[in-house]
Amino acid sequence: MNIIILIICCSILLAGGFLIAFLVSVKKGAMDDEYAESVKILFENDNKQNNL
Repeated sequence: MNIIILIICCSILLAGGFLIAFLVSVKKGAMDDEYAESVKILFENDNKQNNL
């Protein structure tokens, strides 16, 4: 029974750590991306044609 309580406490601490790391990364702007990679590919083709 003691091991179950220990595992639950460890998992709650680990989940809290990941939550804090996620919130810090969002606050620093790591998740801000105005253009997704799929949209960037569409604009890259236009630039290659202009350089020729």
